Amino acid sequence: MSKVQLPNTKLFINNEWVESVSGKKLKTFNPTNGKLICEVSEGAKEDVDIAVKAARNALENGPWGKMTAEDRGKLILKLADLIDQHREHLSDLETLDNGKPLTASSGFDITEAANCLRYFGGWADKIQGKTIPISSEFTSITKHEPIGVVALIVAWNFPMLLLSWKLGPALAAGCTIVAKPSEFTPLTALYFCELVKEAGFPPGVINIVNGVGDVVGDALSHHMDVDKISFTGSTRVGKLIMEAAAKSNLKPVTLELGGKSPNIIFDDCDLEFVTNASKYFVFANMGQLCCAATRFFVDEKIIDAFLTIFTEKIKQLKVGDPYDNNTHLGPLISKQQHDRVLGYIQKGKEEGATCHFGGEVHNHHADGAGYFVQPTIFTNVTDDMTICKEEIFGPVVVILPFKTVDEVIARANNTTYGLAAGIWTKDISLALNVSNKLKAGSVWVNDFNILKSQIPFGGFKQSGFGRDLSEYAIQSYLSVKAITIAHKTLHAQQQQ
Repeated sequence: MSKVQLPNTKLFINNEWVESVSGKKLKTFNPTNGKLICEVSEGAKEDVDIAVKAARNALENGPWGKMTAEDRGKLILKLADLIDQHREHLSDLETLDNGKPLTASSGFDITEAANCLRYFGGWADKIQGKTIPISSEFTSITKHEPIGVVALIVAWNFPMLLLSWKLGPALAAGCTIVAKPSEFTPLTALYFCELVKEAGFPPGVINIVNGVGDVVGDALSHHMDVDKISFTGSTRVGKLIMEAAAKSNLKPVTLELGGKSPNIIFDDCDLEFVTNASKYFVFANMGQLCCAATRFFVDEKIIDAFLTIFTEKIKQLKVGDPYDNNTHLGPLISKQQHDRVLGYIQKGKEEGATCHFGGEVHNHHADGAGYFVQPTIFTNVTDDMTICKEEIFGPVVVILPFKTVDEVIARANNTTYGLAAGIWTKDISLALNVSNKLKAGSVWVNDFNILKSQIPFGGFKQSGFGRDLSEYAIQSYLSVKAITIAHKTLHAQQQQ
């Protein structure tokens, strides 16, 4: 790979590149080798205040607030086209900063980011109110207005894609935005800002403030002039954001949080089909996926056959250089995450689970540089073990036998999370029955990780609330106003 051209590394506020008030810098590292990529401006509360003020002014006094919905849509569509045109550069930056295979960055993340904005660009002029029949004495209508200035706090596992998931509906609704990319992966968001300018968005509509969550995220969550927050990340941080929102101006919050997704495999399935599909989705993004299928429930009648075939499929996965088109798993995002995942693997062994495959550091470099972990399969796991209950966020899966349908439903739901679930069977009645009883925001039958702009995505329980994607996402960026008009004046004039 040739050297990737880096974006401007300052803050992007009011369509201008500016240094942070403090002048501090934040380092971003290449997870493939642990080396420094560059330093970016590190924002703080003062920078958030400036960005929020710019967003407020753009909403209330700038051309954005006066623009027709049709013209807003055209700008969003142009931005989607620019992402497509710059896909190669954005993909290179995403892989450099995040470590995911380039094939994934280009073939999924950046491509779907453009598709997402294109979808919501089409929605911009289709957001409509209603006429409500009351009586002949009144006319009552509803208007759907932008909720205001919104804060978007984005996780590091899908930096560009998650930003588009939140930007799309916010822009379609007519909101203005202050976004915080993850401190681990700011580079694609910063490059994206150049495309925002090129597309012709007015100043202040989209603002990017780099920084750490404890500072910039905290300032946005507590800010009295931010009207809504959308956050993707851990359940722990989601609770802090809810608390801050409640203690400040009671701003509404959308949270897409952690998961411990069950994947249920019934005995009538095609084992070759299931294991081949599982080979690719189970460790997608190195397992750093909130909806990852980390708990495989397999009918006890086929579990031995499943495990044999599945293990052979996993052995085929290549761990290594993310710029190699044959690589399936790159490094984990950071040393902190690397050590965390290895800690869970060790915990599983200590609690009596059998490490059936993997479970070690993958030494991609001779000197041990980079944050690589082997894809790992655990067997002889019980539901109360730590690796079966807690979100690991790495390439670790547990295989669990079950006997009956009722049993597996109860065990699948026995978690604090409820983001996603998978079902594999040829029996459509069984699939629908189990789907109806699973406590999860997304249930996929005979496939997994089907993430499309038209389909809502979000969780139950401590996986959060509200939805990204689809028309449902737009609703959370709107305020509904009811206007009721009495006909009394008209009637009085007619009587005269």
